[in-house]
Amino acid sequence: MKRRNIGGGRFYAPLASVLLALSVGGCGTSGGNATGGAATSSASTTADGKPGTASHVRAEPAAWQKWGLTPLPAAPEPPADKPIRLSATGPVPVFAHVPTSQKVVFITVDDGLEKDPKFIDMMRDLKIPITMFLMNDAIKSDYGYFKPLQAMGNRIQNHTLHHPAMNTISLVRQKQEVCGDQKILTQQFGTAPFLFRPPYGAYNKNTKIAVGECGPRALVWWRESMQIRNMQYQDPGKKLRPGDIILAHFRGPAELKGATMTEMFANLLKRIREQGFAVARLEDYIQPPAGH
Repeated sequence: MKRRNIGGGRFYAPLASVLLALSVGGCGTSGGNATGGAATSSASTTADGKPGTASHVRAEPAAWQKWGLTPLPAAPEPPADKPIRLSATGPVPVFAHVPTSQKVVFITVDDGLEKDPKFIDMMRDLKIPITMFLMNDAIKSDYGYFKPLQAMGNRIQNHTLHHPAMNTISLVRQKQEVCGDQKILTQQFGTAPFLFRPPYGAYNKNTKIAVGECGPRALVWWRESMQIRNMQYQDPGKKLRPGDIILAHFRGPAELKGATMTEMFANLLKRIREQGFAVARLEDYIQPPAGH
């Protein structure tokens, strides 16, 4: 999971050192203490806060053929009674999956380094819902790239300013990272994030304090991570389960050994289809606090 630096600054630590220091799988895998308590979701919205494209909307078969894919199963209607409920006050929960019996999984895409125009075309064609956890260092060169994705109903959530391992820095710095990204994302995209993903999956009690004071109301982990052609699984059985959250990244050929963002995403959809799952929107299964 080699990543390149932005502007010569410290962006991603080498995976080996992250594994050693954090005892978690870096950006692309998970473990550790992040399988914590239950949390929540909201209806999808566009940039102006209005309802967006529902996760059960189907793309035409020709659209799938265009990308060399077979259609996924149709996503069911999201439950009216949200399985995750977030409160505006109190401890900030951590979750890595959504309690549901529906055969759905949720795709989250992190960072924002790669800005491939063809990925926007792919998402517009296939109508696959995603949740974007964006980090300011990666997106500040072109905030506008993510607005068409947002306009499709895909929410933008918090992933820090500079991508530090949160459990290695002070509470003051953690607040700077979370509050700083929260302010910029809200200004740029018109809605305040209510979810936070800790870089590398690393967090501690100060992270929960910082997140709670900066606006998001839950930390989101994952159970699978997409690499180039295949997923890495936490489950020893190496299979998807209902409600699993999948981690992917905005990556391009430099990080994907020559593969493109759309090729990686197509492989992800193939792996999901092989196991008979539909893709739903994470926020459709979460009841956010009032005001979100």
